[in-house]
Amino acid sequence: MTDTTQESHHTDNVQEHLKQVESLLHKHALVESVAHNQELPRQDRHALVGSLLHKQHLTELQRKLDGLHPADIAYILEALPIEQRLLVWDMVKSERDGEILIEVSDAVRESLIATMNREELRAAAEQLDTDEIADLAPDLPQNVMRDVFKSLSIEEREQLRAAMSYSEDSVGALMDFNMIQVREDVTLEVVSRYLRRFDELPDHTDQVFVVDRDDRFKGVLPINLIVVNEPEVVVGDLMLTDTIQLHPEEKADQAAQAFERYDLVSAPVVDEDGKLIGRVTVNVVLDFIRTESESDLLNQAGLREEEDIFASVWKSAQNRWTWLALNLCTAFFASRVIGEFEGTIEKFVALATLMPIVAGIAGNSANQTTTIIIRSLALGQITPGNARRLMAKELAISGLNGLVWGGIAGLFAYFLYHSVSLGVVMTSAMLLNLTVGAIVGMAIPLIMQRFGRDPAIGSSVMITAITDSGGFFIFLGLATIFLI
Repeated sequence: MTDTTQESHHTDNVQEHLKQVESLLHKHALVESVAHNQELPRQDRHALVGSLLHKQHLTELQRKLDGLHPADIAYILEALPIEQRLLVWDMVKSERDGEILIEVSDAVRESLIATMNREELRAAAEQLDTDEIADLAPDLPQNVMRDVFKSLSIEEREQLRAAMSYSEDSVGALMDFNMIQVREDVTLEVVSRYLRRFDELPDHTDQVFVVDRDDRFKGVLPINLIVVNEPEVVVGDLMLTDTIQLHPEEKADQAAQAFERYDLVSAPVVDEDGKLIGRVTVNVVLDFIRTESESDLLNQAGLREEEDIFASVWKSAQNRWTWLALNLCTAFFASRVIGEFEGTIEKFVALATLMPIVAGIAGNSANQTTTIIIRSLALGQITPGNARRLMAKELAISGLNGLVWGGIAGLFAYFLYHSVSLGVVMTSAMLLNLTVGAIVGMAIPLIMQRFGRDPAIGSSVMITAITDSGGFFIFLGLATIFLI
């Protein structure tokens, strides 16, 4: 298949690819079912299965998969039930196994690796660059990693050890060792001849990195400057020295912010001695941002880890148990709060119908506050100097919302039950609980970050628990004081 044809496949809608694969798998299943239900001798039945099955739909499916980008195949694998996923995985050409394993989610990767033997895993890992092997390493058996280490050159082994030594949320974990370096004392003609020796440039090469004889980073030379300037110009006279430099121990989200702010395609990674040790490219940064966004969504819902949507019921249930258990405890606590005011509710039954409104509105408002705070923390916009001012602003917003929407809720209560006192209690409870929601909506992510945890972890679950219990206590407490 030509590159042009492949590119057209890559730009097609991946959803359409998925539909086509699902259609072929469905036809495959139907033909297989019909063939196995025929009352024919065993050998004839197998012959029928072979002729109908392998020569028709599976051949077409194989052709389809051969023309797809590894990222598209990864998407399709994630969207298929386990049985169909493994059938498609078996049909993928072995020389692309490594690329696809890198692209799929961690949960799906686990299911694919479980079907592969030691040799298949080693061959898949050897297809990858050292930084990609480091990403795959946590999911590979130790004996496979030993085999992979033995197959690498000395330089590649050192690169792999370095990549695996950094934490997952650091720049070092995003680092790519495949880059082009030149000296500052050579001419552009020499650089051009050097570049032409490559069959192809490393992906996302928008600039070459300039180093001295000790590999200390000096600056960058954009590719477009090589093209438009005279061949005899010296690199040192043309290179850019005022550039963004990353350090391997820095947080990856800081690098992501730099890429977004300065529209970077690639950036050098420099160690504490000023030596160039790698680079970070925009495609890796985008993957990191996507992964972090997905992780935040899962954490806010209280999920422990990314979940394969087609995993077994038992495994999926276990993934959700931790925060469900906490939620059950908080629900029991909220029920006891209500239980303490049984006498009040018995005397004024309308309270039972109104108290969920107080809790629900405050929970929604608190989640809005938390979302704003988590986003600001991720962007590095909250500092010790402006935290108090931000808290004051959120309290003011909750106060305004409490007066406006609490007033509306109070009028609603008055018109329903013709009680001015009940309307005032409703308004006051809304105002107070929205204030509580603003405080916990800010406090939870800030406290989580202070203790080195992800600010999004379980925030939604904890906020709901606090605003529910707090709302019931405030509303019923005020009702006991002013209505009974």
